[in-house]
Parts: sequence; C-alpha cells; structure tokens
Amino acid sequence: MRKIVNLNRDWEYTGSFDEAFASGSGSFCGVSLPHTCRETPFDYFDESIYQTVCGYRKRVALPREAEGKRVFLCIGAAAHSAQVYVEGVPVGERHLGGYTAFEVELTGLIAPGGEALVAIEVDSRESQDIPPFGHVIDYMTYGGLYREVYLRIVDKSFISDVFAKPGSDGTLKSEVTSENGAGLTVRQKVFFGEEEVCSGEFKAGAECALKVPGVRLWELAEPNLYTLVTELADGAEVIDRVETRIGFREAVFKADGFYLNGKKTKIIGLDRHQSYPYVGYAMPASIQRYDADILKYELGVNAVRTSHYPQSRHFIDRCDEIGLLVFTEIPGWQHIGGEKWQDIAVSHTAEMVKQYRNHPSVILWGVRINESADNDAFYKRTNETAHALDPTRQTGGVRCNKKSSLLEDVYTYNDFLHSGGNAGCEPKKNVTPDMTKGYLVTEYCGHMYPTKTFDSEEHRLEHALRHARVLDSVAGEEDIAGSFGWCFFDYNTHKDFGSGDRICYHGVCDMFRNPKLAAAVYSSMREGDPVLEVSSSMDIGEHPASNRGRVYVFTNADSVRFYQNGEFISELTAKDSEYKNLRRPPLEITDYIGERIEKNENFKPKQAKYVKDILNESTRFGMDRLSAKSKVKAAWLMLRYRMGFTQAYALYGKYIGNWGGKSIEFRFEAVKDGKVVKTVTRSAFREMKTSFTVSSAMLREGATYDVAAVRIRMTDQDGNVLPFYMGTAQIEIKGPLELIGPDNAQLRGGSGGFYVKTKGESGRAEVTVRTESGSETLEFEIIREEQI
Repeated sequence: MRKIVNLNRDWEYTGSFDEAFASGSGSFCGVSLPHTCRETPFDYFDESIYQTVCGYRKRVALPREAEGKRVFLCIGAAAHSAQVYVEGVPVGERHLGGYTAFEVELTGLIAPGGEALVAIEVDSRESQDIPPFGHVIDYMTYGGLYREVYLRIVDKSFISDVFAKPGSDGTLKSEVTSENGAGLTVRQKVFFGEEEVCSGEFKAGAECALKVPGVRLWELAEPNLYTLVTELADGAEVIDRVETRIGFREAVFKADGFYLNGKKTKIIGLDRHQSYPYVGYAMPASIQRYDADILKYELGVNAVRTSHYPQSRHFIDRCDEIGLLVFTEIPGWQHIGGEKWQDIAVSHTAEMVKQYRNHPSVILWGVRINESADNDAFYKRTNETAHALDPTRQTGGVRCNKKSSLLEDVYTYNDFLHSGGNAGCEPKKNVTPDMTKGYLVTEYCGHMYPTKTFDSEEHRLEHALRHARVLDSVAGEEDIAGSFGWCFFDYNTHKDFGSGDRICYHGVCDMFRNPKLAAAVYSSMREGDPVLEVSSSMDIGEHPASNRGRVYVFTNADSVRFYQNGEFISELTAKDSEYKNLRRPPLEITDYIGERIEKNENFKPKQAKYVKDILNESTRFGMDRLSAKSKVKAAWLMLRYRMGFTQAYALYGKYIGNWGGKSIEFRFEAVKDGKVVKTVTRSAFREMKTSFTVSSAMLREGATYDVAAVRIRMTDQDGNVLPFYMGTAQIEIKGPLELIGPDNAQLRGGSGGFYVKTKGESGRAEVTVRTESGSETLEFEIIREEQI
C-alpha cells in the first residue's frame, strides 16, 4: 500500500545555491514550506529582489517498510525551474516551469531505514527561456518552493493515474493507469459520504465502467461530491489504493451560451492571481481555500479564471466543494517564444490537464498564451494535447484580438470596449469568426479604470458603475456565455505597469481582499446575508460646488427605503433602475427626490425651448455631473421658479447640496419580504472605530504551518469605512504565532490587513492590534495535528 510522507518542515535555505550547498556545506537559515525565496515590501520594490538561484536542502529519512518499494519526491510547484540533488548528485531532469507539480524518482538513492541529503535548486530568474518569460509581464512572478513537498512510497506494482469521467446520467467511466499491473485486478467503489453506492471489478488496463443509481448532480447551489476508491489487487491482496473525489455533471459551451446539466447558466466571474502581500505565492491550504470562499460567499460570483496559470490544488478543491466554476489556463502573458519555449508550453498543457482533470469545478482549458498573437502551428499542438488527455472538456484560449484564428471550442476574448460612456460589451458577432461556437468574455474593466480604496468618491462610484454596465450588457446578450471581470484584487506588478508603486489597482478588492465599492456590484447578486452599500458618504465637501451628484445603492434586497433626518423620502426597487438586464441592479436615488417637487408638470413649447437652452449650457450651469433626467428636472425648476442653478439644485433634492446648512442624517433600509434586514446610516463623523475580519481563529498545525488572514477596516460610529483614513496598526503577538510582514501594518483608504502563521507548536495566542481608535486583542487557538 502507498504511503505519503510530508516534507514541509525543517528545510535549510540559501538565497545563493551552489554545489557546496547541495553537498551539505555553506550557510543557511531554517524555513518551512510553503516558502517564498524573498519576502517583499507591500509596495515600491523592484522585481529583481526575488530573482535568484536559491536552494533548499533537508535530510530525508526513509522508513524501513520502504524496502523493495519505489520512492518518488513530489513537488507541488517550484518557481520557476528546479533541479533535484541527492548527496550532491543531480537526479532526474530539471523541471521547467513554476506553476505545475512534478516528481522525481528516488528509488535506490535512500536506504530504507536510513536517510540522505536531498537538495532542490530553484531558479526564479525571469531571464529563463520558459513561459511566461521572454517579454514584459503584468504581474510579479516571485520564486521559491511555494507549494508542498512530499514522498510517495509505493509497491513495484502501483496505480500511476486515475482519470474519472463521470456523466450527468450517473455513468462513470475511468481510465486507470498502472505500472507493472499486468495480470492484476482493478476494483472500484463509489461512495457518497460514508455510503457505498456502487462497485465493480475489472482487468488492469481495461476501461472501467460503473453506474451510480439515483445520482446527485454537481450543481452551483448544491455541489454534490462522490469519492471513487480505486484498488489494484492481486487476488485478495490489495497492493495499492487511490481515492479520487469526483462530481457528476455536464458542462458545455454552445453557440447560445453555457449550460450546466442542461440548464443555461450565465457565468459571472472574476479573474484571480494567486499572490499575497509580502510572501508572493507562498500561502498554505487554508488561505488558498479562503480566497474561494470570498469569491463565492462574499462577492457572490459563480466562476473564477485562474489567470494566467494553473493555481493551488487547495484552491481548486475548495471550488469543487462550494460550487465555483473554474477556467484554468497555461502560463504566459502575450509573448510566444521559440521552438524550445513552445515545447515547454505544450508540456505545461499536458501537466495542467492531467493534474486538474478530475475536478468537477474545472469547465474549460485555456490552451493559448494570454493575449498572444495567432500561431496556428503552436496552438494546434496545445489544443490537440488538451483534447487527447481530456476529451470530456472544451478548450478556449484568451485573446485580445477580434476574428482571430479559432482552433479551440470556445472563443474567449478580453473585451475592453467599455470606457465609461459607450456600450458595455461587443456583440458576439463583432468578435468571433465562428458564430456556431461558444463565446465568453474573459476580461473587462481592469486597466481601463484603475481605482484605489482612497480615490475620490466620484472615481470609486464610476469604477463600480463600469463593472455594472458591462455586466448589464453581457446579461442582455443571449449568445454570450458570461464574463470574467478584471480582477478579484489588486496585485504587485513590474515596473512597466501599475501606478509607479509596483501595484496594479485593478481589483474590486485591495490586496488584503478588503472590498472596494465595485465589489458591491457583485455581492448584491448573491443570496444569503443581506447586502446594502451606499456609494456616497453624503459629505458635501467631497464634491465640486458641494453638490453630491449621483448617489447609488447596491443591495440584494427587494427594495431600499431612504430617509432624511428621519423623514421618509422614497423607496427604490429594481424596476426603476437604468440597468434593465441585471436582476439586482444599482439603484440611483437622485431622480426619486425630484419627483416630490416636480409634480409631473408638462412643458409648454416655450418652456421646452428654454429647458433645451439650459441643457445645452449644462456645463456652464454646473450640471455636467448630473444624469440626463436630473438635468431636465433642475432646468425645469430654474424655469418654473425663475431661480439660479444652485437654488434649483438645492430644492431639487436637499441631499444633493446644502452648503451653509446643517449636516443631515441619512438612513437607508434594505427591505426583504416586507422586513428591514439591514440599515446603513450616514451622518457626520463623531467617533473612530476599528473592525476586524479574521479568516479563522482556530489554526491547525498539520502537514504544513497554518495562517490566519486578518482584514482591518477603520470606520465611523455607524460602521461606515473611512475612505480617506491613512494610518498604521501596530501588531504585537504573545504565544505560538509569528507575524508575516512588518509589525506596523499600513492602513490606506481605511483598509488594510496582516497575516499570522503558526510555528509548529500548539496552544493559545493573543494578537493585540493598536490603532488610533484604541487597542483590541484577537485570540487564536492552535492545534497540532498528527502528521499524515
């Protein structure tokens, strides 16, 4: 039977690998995996600081029961090429590429019951002739052994791969590949939870076929998962056993959209990088899984694209569990290299497909380099490789060109048409050369309107509305399968991109995953906890001429009631929104106030001409920031009561501008099924508070260390984030935890965060956070689990 030995602790690390280090000499520091080759500042750092040839070494003990068995060293990822050594001697081939797993056989190199020095040279330089390198790249690529490492010990006859092909009708075909399996038997059992639902026995090498009665499908709202247990046996003796988690479903892109289990489903997703502040790619399972939870349960999307490379199996595992669709793709960004480079990309395609093809959440393989030019000879190979290794899934390839050569099954396109005042997306017919195939938008917004948490209110609102406009347009196009917005969160990038501080502010969240206003566009579409976000702080001094302009609310409730100083003003519902294709669109409160004083009076011809003249001069009157409907109402007031614009504007809605008047309290109530489910109050600032969102207060020391993410928000007395707050949070730890990054976390736009990690010990820990509003102590419990 196989045995797994985790090797994630007690590694010796050097930032400068050489032969002496591989042989056991030279200086080092102790590290645990996952590990980044260099911790980085939050911002303002050069990408050269992580580009190095580093090394990891560890004395690896092999248990006595490994006698007569085969031993493999399995590495989850090493950025970006790696060579394994045993006692200073190279073993196996150098693995080229930093985003897929690989293994090296160590059989005969470590004596059972003994140990040997295993070293891994990791080259993180971006000058290597491998994907994604060769030209500029709009993201940091980091380095190190940033995923897990373990030994797999198996008998001479063993299962090398199980490829399960579950169908929505309950049929389950699978290809079981074994080494030295001739004459042996393959036995399979399928479990739903603890219940065995079917089983079968087959000759090794033959296709296995089972039928699950009353199958429960993998759906977005109910992602049912089964466990396929595959055994390789010699008579009654079980030689090897592999468990594969599967889901029964049919996912297909058609000419008119995407279908999951026969039901047309509009994809609403975001693009995700796998990076984090300070440690780049190096985060354990719990934090990888937490990102999936944020996407599903906080932002409310139903899909994620792993841009621009395959990502952690723990992240994909969680997508399987919670019902989050995944589009994953090979590493790369615009550049296509020479013949050797292309060969490596084809091997990346094979590795990606073989490593992720049993995940029900994965619905599409990306077999083109993101935004690259056409190259039919190259992409014919990647497309054929994906289809040969997985005939059950379709292929796509993200491009930024219209009518490009389409070898794949789905035309996947980065649509950056929308720039504020135009259409939200291109019609399918304007982009794809083949209307009979599926069509999917894979990026929008992003660099078209970078937005920081501390940008002006108008800027943050426009960022949100751009996302809403694109989503609304895509929702209105029946033959567009859906869209992925760029992107989930802000990220560090190269000097060629970003805002000069090495950050791309393209996310709907900041780097710590704190939501910006644009996140509310997505979260308002989800079920569950009530959502109510208001686009304005209602502070007049934030706006030109002290006029608040357009104000929106975002909610997943049935309606929103609006009050001014306790007086009911109006109730807003989706039917009144300008966004006609979204089920829960942004609601503008501006126009509803005007109805209280307009009284629906009609214009006479001369009055209409005067209104038209005012509208033509709207900029001179300071009306350029109003919607067209609002301009008409303000112009009508100027005519009707012979007043100036400022006075008309104030009468039109006192909440818009009350320069010289007392501050006003505004209250917004989200109403669901006739009941108030959430309230937001906007009033003058009186008190500063600090709020925390902790990923988990229970940390588990298991196969790796564990990490907790702590998100910080500075708010007023009503719980509203302070968007222009700039400060720090001083962090102090007592107990078996250590801090990732600096102990004075920067808070920008009222938001920030930090991470704490376990140190191999169990117990209780206290993390005290001091801000301007005072101090608060967060408590954690650390459990040391038995190593598996």
